[in-house]
Amino acid sequence: MRLFELAFKRETAMPMLALTFASAACVALVAARIFWTGNVYSAFLIWNLFLAWLPLIFSLLACDHYRSAPGWNWRFFGFAGAWLLFFPNAPYIFTDLIHVTSHIYPHFWMDMILILLCALTGFVLGFVSLFLMQSVVRAMFGQLAGWIFIAATAGLSGIGIYLGRFMRFNSWDVLVQPVKLYHGIGTWMAEPLANPKSLGFPVMFATFLFIAYVMLYALTHLKHAQPQESLR
Repeated sequence: MRLFELAFKRETAMPMLALTFASAACVALVAARIFWTGNVYSAFLIWNLFLAWLPLIFSLLACDHYRSAPGWNWRFFGFAGAWLLFFPNAPYIFTDLIHVTSHIYPHFWMDMILILLCALTGFVLGFVSLFLMQSVVRAMFGQLAGWIFIAATAGLSGIGIYLGRFMRFNSWDVLVQPVKLYHGIGTWMAEPLANPKSLGFPVMFATFLFIAYVMLYALTHLKHAQPQESLR
């Protein structure tokens, strides 16, 4: 109940309603595709969309704890850490396009549009969570630090998405198999010298995230045009 109140308070109610609607539409379309084709393979989109909601949930909790007890407290840092750990799951869905490009499917356009819709919903979920966390960093350290935080998050997310897509690690592997994850990161850090693509993908995806965030951030400052009174 507390989380529901945080999500649908006046400041966040409109985007939360839109994201809830979009997520419900994505789930319904995936279910329709499964029913139509008799193939449950696309159900992974529902799971990935669920994971994309987690960063928003953690950011709402982190912001709430910061407002209730401004400053350094372990609960805020716990939720902020969980947010950062799961944030790459939000834009990760874009990489699911590999499922329609690696093989020839009889429903290519339907699958591509379905994945793009889920990816866009996941990305906006991540954007809202990142926007909330940036507001906390800005309140703590100032405007410049807020944008450095955005750039750093985009860079770390690019690496995280690479580890997830190509090395098949998950966010919870930090707790489940930390040694294997440590060796995986070590392997990635050694690869750019032998395989530039392992560096190019994180850099390009981080660039994509940063530029897309800047554009969406600019839209939050769009003012409604005020109609001028007709001349008499």
